[in-house]
Amino acid sequence: MPRSLKNPKKSKKKNRSSKKEDASPSSVVPSAAAKVWQPGVDEMEEGEELQFDPSAYNYLRGFNIGWPCLSFDVVQDSLGLVRTEFPHTLYGVAGTQADQQSANYIGIFKLSKITGKKRDLVPSSLNNDEEMEDDDSSSSDEDEDMGDAAGGNAPVLQIKKVAHQGCVNRIRSMTQEPHICATWGDTGFVQVWDFSSHLNSLADSDAPNNRDGTVIKQTPIMKFGGHKDEGYAIDWSPVVPGRLISGDCNKCIHLWEPTGDSWKVDSTPFTGHDASVEDLQWSPTEANIFASSSVDGKIAIWDTREGKKPKFIFKAHDADVNVISWNRLASCMIASGSDDGSFSIRDLREIKDDSLVAHFKYHKKPITSVEWSPHEASTLAVSSDDHQLTIWDLSLERDKEEEAEFKAKVKEQVNAPEDLPPQLLFVHQGQKDLKELHWHPQIPGMIISTAADGFNVLMPTNIDVTLPSAAS
Repeated sequence: MPRSLKNPKKSKKKNRSSKKEDASPSSVVPSAAAKVWQPGVDEMEEGEELQFDPSAYNYLRGFNIGWPCLSFDVVQDSLGLVRTEFPHTLYGVAGTQADQQSANYIGIFKLSKITGKKRDLVPSSLNNDEEMEDDDSSSSDEDEDMGDAAGGNAPVLQIKKVAHQGCVNRIRSMTQEPHICATWGDTGFVQVWDFSSHLNSLADSDAPNNRDGTVIKQTPIMKFGGHKDEGYAIDWSPVVPGRLISGDCNKCIHLWEPTGDSWKVDSTPFTGHDASVEDLQWSPTEANIFASSSVDGKIAIWDTREGKKPKFIFKAHDADVNVISWNRLASCMIASGSDDGSFSIRDLREIKDDSLVAHFKYHKKPITSVEWSPHEASTLAVSSDDHQLTIWDLSLERDKEEEAEFKAKVKEQVNAPEDLPPQLLFVHQGQKDLKELHWHPQIPGMIISTAADGFNVLMPTNIDVTLPSAAS
């Protein structure tokens, strides 16, 4: 599938058309009954515009780090394993897709003072007094304010920039040592970096920085040029610290084994796919088992102890399998997203027979990212080239009596299409060319997504029902 962002442009500062205090609820939320708009199904009439319902979010904010980013990762921190109370702080790493090779960098960022609201069991009235920012709010080159569904102050963005040779196809932070990150570049090199000094610097300060756009030159601690083509597939083992796999567009997968301060990369690749390897995922429980997906429409399961051929390989989709996600809470389940807009869930215990658990065709364009929730075994998020990010709960079934009771409570506020799958929990729109999403592993209900027009941080109100009332 086409991976690069179309015509990447650096974000420019926009002029505010009206001050925040001049904004009224009517300027943000339509006075008429709200209607859910479906891309690829509904059409916009002249004079119509899309608005989001602020009651649907505990938090919603946009930001950018300069150039668009095709890939990013959440960096796990020491602020608490499970954090449910605002304000929040998050750390991340992202790789740019600049218009010139020499302009690319890795952004190590911190977003702090994230203030939101607690979930309401029933959406509040659309005619509330909650102060919202208008759609033409101000932005800067590093921090674009896309509106806050909770009406709070803008968070503080801090960023360190490290020069990167070429565009970053994918970037991943190691679970056990989050300051160690691996990047796949369009130059054909896989590199490993140590960002501990930058993360420590960000942790020690709460003031916005790097407004001058300074890009630091840093030497990676490992650089591998053994792949014969560029690639996108890369994953750190959640079981063995430092163990890495990388896959390329030439159908080859290489295993990296840690050797103290470096890595030994097996020069003999794993082979078995008939086309480009698009994604890789280690088993969440088995040290030697990983999965791969490919343009050939197949998913393969590999055992590093049993040679260089797949242990199992099966047809998963009729088109390219762009992305896969192995469920870390239910390790028998794996999800896959295809170029035809569909995504599937399979039970690997039934791999020799019929392993298909569910197959959805809601999205109209290629699936670009899929990821299981780290806190709910039945929940996953999906992004697509149709500019939608969707959240699904496979445990849900349609209950007509419950639906009727809910609609009676909220009256005209609910006007959703009748043909939506009952497992569809939430639809987020407003970003262009969505490329990747991640759940925050330590902040239940928080999702970060990247697209051609920057990042979004979102916390829907209806996905934190089962969270603990208190956590440390």
